[in-house]
Amino acid sequence: MNVTSLRLPGALLLEPRVFGDPRGFFFESWNEQKYREAGVDRHWVQDNVSRSSRGVLRGLHFQNPKPQSKLVGCLEGEIWDVILDLRRSSPTFGQWEACTLHPGRQLFVPVGFAHGFCVVSETALVSYKCDDFWSPESEHGVAWNDPTLAIAWPVSAPLLSAKDREYPPLSGVEALFV
Repeated sequence: MNVTSLRLPGALLLEPRVFGDPRGFFFESWNEQKYREAGVDRHWVQDNVSRSSRGVLRGLHFQNPKPQSKLVGCLEGEIWDVILDLRRSSPTFGQWEACTLHPGRQLFVPVGFAHGFCVVSETALVSYKCDDFWSPESEHGVAWNDPTLAIAWPVSAPLLSAKDREYPPLSGVEALFV
């Protein structure tokens, strides 16, 4: 497995070995021993899957006080995946980083980050593991288009949920991490 530490501390880009032939491909999307050796030592309690069309933007989401780490992968298609450091004590607080995910690439998102993605292919099937359960009362978000963040999304007029349209800019978020 190829593991790349991203600029934002704790975040990892993971590329498990992909076996391909004329029939398609195969890769291990989770192997506790291999991922622990790669720096992802978590007990996953929930798996989620979403299918979205080109131009759909989901995020930027986080949970606090019941935070989650996530292991995000794209099973079909391609997404532009963004993380935002929400740890007030971090030297990279308020900074974001993005990477393209497609089958065979995963992003480990540690606690203390908001996460979102935009679909850049016709459709995308996204899967992510969480190390704590979804908690509606802990659910928060940051505006995807906060001008102070200047996130370079690959779409100017995304398709958003009503909730994602209402999230405040980073300066208005109170549930940040220490």
